[in-house]
Amino acid sequence: MNNPVDRYDETFLAALPALEHLAAEPAVEQRWAEQSVLPKMSVGALACHLSQQLTHTHQLLSSPTDPTILTDPAIPTGPENPSGLPLLSSADEHYANAAWVTTTSPDDPENDRSDSDEQAARGVHPWRTSTASDIARVTTLLTGGTATDHAALPWQTWALPRDAFLLTRMLEIVVHSDDLALSIGVPTPVFPDEVFTPVINLLTRLSVRRNGQSALISTLSRRERHRPVSAF
Repeated sequence: MNNPVDRYDETFLAALPALEHLAAEPAVEQRWAEQSVLPKMSVGALACHLSQQLTHTHQLLSSPTDPTILTDPAIPTGPENPSGLPLLSSADEHYANAAWVTTTSPDDPENDRSDSDEQAARGVHPWRTSTASDIARVTTLLTGGTATDHAALPWQTWALPRDAFLLTRMLEIVVHSDDLALSIGVPTPVFPDEVFTPVINLLTRLSVRRNGQSALISTLSRRERHRPVSAF
């Protein structure tokens, strides 16, 4: 049975108070220019990358993709949604095909964060203003019944159903909220179960795909057999 495309609309909105809480933390401003826990990313760039998940959500679920991109002959053929891009079926498939997942260095082109650096250069106050604006716009979009059923990701050359796309954005918000909290020395926000459970389930599936069942079982159940595992 197919999942309804709106199944994560309310769930996604339940993740936003945690982001609002982090945005208000004085330590974000105090450490804006310092190195974050992620290689070659300042706290400011990390904060901007986190909030860009909201910007992308509003942009990709409120308007069709640029038609000049859709006619690019380099885009692979396949089952298509109205955007004209091949439609993947799930968040799992999205991460299985994303080139950045298998990169080995922050200097790889797939890990380019220059847009986050540029936004961070404008300072913490514009970031807070834009984050509040994006939260309001996404809330209106997902509660007003106007969000598109599919999100086209032309830089990836595919599209996702809205529920799968929102799950990928929830994963990014949960993971990068932890990154940001650790970077500024504050407790990581606690997300509601309806947000955290699908995210941790997705991370578990991705970890099994990357490391195998045995590695994950040992790590979760046996301190004496702990192995380094990760989803990415």
